[in-house]
Amino acid sequence: MNYNDINRLSRLTSILTHLQTKRLVTATALAGRFSVSVRTIYRDIRALERSGVPILTEDGKGYTLMEGYRIPPVMFTESQANALILAEQLVLKNKDASFVKEYCEAIDKIKAVLGRKILDKANLLAERTRFSQNINIEKNSSNLTDLQFALTNFFIIKIEYTNEAGQATSRMVEPFALISTQENWLLVAWCHSRKEFRYFRLDRIKKMEILADNFTPHKMTLQEYFDKYH
Repeated sequence: MNYNDINRLSRLTSILTHLQTKRLVTATALAGRFSVSVRTIYRDIRALERSGVPILTEDGKGYTLMEGYRIPPVMFTESQANALILAEQLVLKNKDASFVKEYCEAIDKIKAVLGRKILDKANLLAERTRFSQNINIEKNSSNLTDLQFALTNFFIIKIEYTNEAGQATSRMVEPFALISTQENWLLVAWCHSRKEFRYFRLDRIKKMEILADNFTPHKMTLQEYFDKYH
């Protein structure tokens, strides 16, 4: 399954969830919500109908689910599961033991309903993410979710990167880990042009594209990386 297939599957799930939470939804509204064309929404609705979802069309008004149809109450996309794992890592830095205990117990219950594949990816992300003690510094980045996705699905990414000297380069990299320092988010990745692991500040990634090509997962933990390269 390539990136486009995964992206469409995630969108179909989100459309189904959105239909359950709204009385009536137009194709135009769905297109705006998911940043796709109205024609794409038409295709998505037909795909859901072919899979057995009872979607009713009210001419000139929009789509609605047949009365009484319900999907399971807890359905997390991969990005949502990753966001929960990220939040868990933040909570673990909290100084109040009781708060940490309650949150971790809640997260365990959520993990129990995750699909095995999503759970494995979420656990991988937890192992490959590190935070500093200072987590209140504002970060200037909008690529974290896409990087989480590429990291756990082993997709090569292409980035337009500007270094400290202001020089812009285009890189093909294999995302390995995400680290929050006291000042910035850092991506640890294998750089194809340099043939070595490099750090990339997320606020210096000016453009990012997830490619359809997978890379072979690096067979080491983040701690093993630190032991080897530091």
